[in-house]
Amino acid sequence: MTRVPTSGGLAMPARVGIGGGTGRLAEGGRSRSFGRVPIFYECQRCTACCRWPGEVRLREGESARLAAFKKMSESEFIGRFTRPCGDRSGLVLREKANGECVFLDGRDCSVQPVKPQQCREFPNLWNFPGFEKLCQAIPRLVGREEYEQLMARATSDRRRAAAASGVAVAAL
Repeated sequence: MTRVPTSGGLAMPARVGIGGGTGRLAEGGRSRSFGRVPIFYECQRCTACCRWPGEVRLREGESARLAAFKKMSESEFIGRFTRPCGDRSGLVLREKANGECVFLDGRDCSVQPVKPQQCREFPNLWNFPGFEKLCQAIPRLVGREEYEQLMARATSDRRRAAAASGVAVAAL
């Protein structure tokens, strides 16, 4: 993989298309392309995205998976770690008083093996204006095939990690 040129020591930003909430979908659901070569942002687990204000929406089945990982009932998990999202159309993770994710423990995600899909997709499938100033993800120029493989690994590794941690794979 080739490193992407940077400006002032900061990674070049992904193009931002139409999106909603506090983050925006990267154009076409993809990261920026440098010419015709896709850019894949390799997460360094800096936790900057975990500290950025906004909502982490839970998709269907995620509260059950997270509850199983935390070894509690789904209703207990929902009562303790979620709240209705702003538009009341689903559940979001609660935040700590300082705005960071409830599952951020120092510089570690306490639910890393089963973290929500929204978290897995950042910053490659969605991001927010200026994310590259905070996020330490390393931008890499990759071929189309390698990009697709890296995206699949980054967004769907949860099955293997969950199985290794004892969470039922069927719950994913």
